Amino acid sequence: MIQSKMRFQMRKVAIIQARMQSTRLPGKVLKTLGGRTVLSHVVNRVQAARHIDDVVVATSDLDADDAIEQMCALKGWKCVRGSEQDVLSRYALAAKTSKADIVVRVTSDCPLFSPKILDAMLDAFDPENMDYMSTNFPTRSFPVGLDCEIMRVQSLLKAAKEATSDHDREHVTPYLYTNPNLFSAHGFACEQQLENIRITLDTAQDYENLVGIFKNFPQVSDPDSEVIGIAKAYFKTR
Repeated sequence: MIQSKMRFQMRKVAIIQARMQSTRLPGKVLKTLGGRTVLSHVVNRVQAARHIDDVVVATSDLDADDAIEQMCALKGWKCVRGSEQDVLSRYALAAKTSKADIVVRVTSDCPLFSPKILDAMLDAFDPENMDYMSTNFPTRSFPVGLDCEIMRVQSLLKAAKEATSDHDREHVTPYLYTNPNLFSAHGFACEQQLENIRITLDTAQDYENLVGIFKNFPQVSDPDSEVIGIAKAYFKTR
């Protein structure tokens, strides 16, 4: 009971990393799906999670990402800007700025992000005994595009202080799950092996598929919709 109360009182902040420059699909976060930008879908879906106290968009300090900051201002979303390549330092800055106790990492290329999965993960995450939890650890089982990571802020800040490789700093969390002597990392698995389903946005083909999903299953715009069932139904006909 004490543990549950402590977890309830901890400030849980979702930090969504976003940038305009993408090698395969530039400007993808501001592309539209179902009448909204991709970034709007991601933010709205994260905000729909019952256990989240705050949401922050973390973008880079490049001029190209002024458009993201402007959208955040227009929508009333909190925005933090930092290094483009050192994304770990950007997350640490956003975590400190938002006074987070528990950090949720979300990427802006997941327009069908599931708040239900996030809430279930937060229910399972024990900050007394866990440093890190991921849908992709030790292997992926959810569809690509339903990725989610949770970590204690102290663990994130320790990684930001100690990680030295470019890979660790660009990808934010590898230092947490590749150092079992330092951190307790745990997975959160899907009930089925669905890692071959792709509902992320990284390529022109991804965008075409997402447009098709929104067209054929408009109910997917609702954050409470059964995303996995919809994705399975869509790709079954492809």
